[in-house]
Amino acid sequence: MLTKDLLRVSRAGGGYHPQFVDDARERLAARVLGVYQGHVGETRADLQAALTDLEGGAEDFKLVRGFAKLVEREADFETRAAVPPERARKRVFEAAEAVGVVTETERREAIDRAADRLGVDADAVEASLYADLEDRQVLAAVDSRWTPAELVTQYNLSLAQTALFDATEVRVRSSDPTTLVSAVKRLRLMYEIRTTPDGREVVVTGPDALFSNTRRYGTRFARLLRTVAQASEWELTATVDDRGTDRELQLSDGDVAVPGVDPVTDVTYDSGVEADFAARFSALGLDWRLVREPEPLEAGEHVVVPDFAFEWAPGGDATVGNTSDPDAPFRVFFEVMGFWTPEYVEKKLDRLAAMEDVEMLVAVDESLGVGDAVEARDHRAIPYSGSVRVKDVRDALRPYEDELVAESAADIPAELRPEADVVSLAALAADYGVSEDAIEDKAFPDHERVGRTLVRPSVLDALADDVEAGMSLSDAEAILEGYGIDDDSAVLARIGYRVEWTGLSGGTVRERDSE
Repeated sequence: MLTKDLLRVSRAGGGYHPQFVDDARERLAARVLGVYQGHVGETRADLQAALTDLEGGAEDFKLVRGFAKLVEREADFETRAAVPPERARKRVFEAAEAVGVVTETERREAIDRAADRLGVDADAVEASLYADLEDRQVLAAVDSRWTPAELVTQYNLSLAQTALFDATEVRVRSSDPTTLVSAVKRLRLMYEIRTTPDGREVVVTGPDALFSNTRRYGTRFARLLRTVAQASEWELTATVDDRGTDRELQLSDGDVAVPGVDPVTDVTYDSGVEADFAARFSALGLDWRLVREPEPLEAGEHVVVPDFAFEWAPGGDATVGNTSDPDAPFRVFFEVMGFWTPEYVEKKLDRLAAMEDVEMLVAVDESLGVGDAVEARDHRAIPYSGSVRVKDVRDALRPYEDELVAESAADIPAELRPEADVVSLAALAADYGVSEDAIEDKAFPDHERVGRTLVRPSVLDALADDVEAGMSLSDAEAILEGYGIDDDSAVLARIGYRVEWTGLSGGTVRERDSE
């Protein structure tokens, strides 16, 4: 972003049009970069003088200053002095009091006395006195990440961001609406999604747009533009308060781009409440996969992008992801309703009421007092204060889970005959694409269930011959592993042994009835 004094806009036709530059300005951008690179080791005053000379030969001095503003953010300035300036001033002022400085000769005497006390020569003291003033600081290095072409691209982006400082409403159509909505929520801006003849449109306002002027949220709109511009296709229309006059600003992917952007793949969250919940829920290892900001849902003329979706994935990956599984057999959507304005809450409730055939859980901040209103729209309300209790969400999901387990169990034969001599219940359930609960009550005629593992009786007999009392636990575990068994304690108990532990160093296999 640039400062407001560097904004270049046209108000022709009553609009608000940033004065973007094209590749014809790359030469000027290169000259600005060259001025900085050529003044490494020189003072800021000398650098500024060179930039001022460059402004004189340019058509628009604001353009030179805009380029310079961007480059300067990547420049390092430092104070270079033989004596720390504050210390030099202190010593000179002390000496001046003793001398009573009035004339140039007396000033020189004060500096000489200070130099004697500091152990340096007088010229070093004089050079150090005000070396920390901004115009006397030295340009130590310029590590610009931009080529001239990229500097032009960054300038156009920054100019557009600055033009959004006074925006009161922003409307965006994007080829990547999910990323857009995620950024809107992360910036704590209010939004709604409308369906228009040209597609879906995200309408964004400031948090207090319903009560007062939203100008102070202009910097958030500006930051949002960077995300908008990363999409391959987009259009943005903003209402700008131009000194009391509403003007329309229009931008598109043909105007603004982001130089050197890498795709964002990490899961991000709009609030600490959501991040905390996601971490604690995924740690449970349930048969639900948590998806961050799944696909938009139809809500009458609008759409809603829930914060999460729980996808039924028995035996699958229960971690948090960015994308939904199109083959997931069932989804429950989850919205975290934070501390919002009453009007915005009412809009959210209207959207919930307009959704059909959607299973939705809504975590509601108790301070809002709208839990009953959520329930009235046929969605389960989960009150919370400070953080969402995972147990409450788990309890809300359990009825769906019981029904899904019952359905999957009904499709599985009453008797199961695995081909393997040893197989865990988890692996068998995964083979059938169901949860372990769906096969808990099945019969296994060819196997004996030992703990969470199915083992043929012949394997148990062989183990009884191979394992001996007095054997170290590590040796016994190696034997069990050879048969594909990792449920050591349960199987050892089944063949008549226990483990006698020796501190933390290991254990010895003993017969269960021996003392």
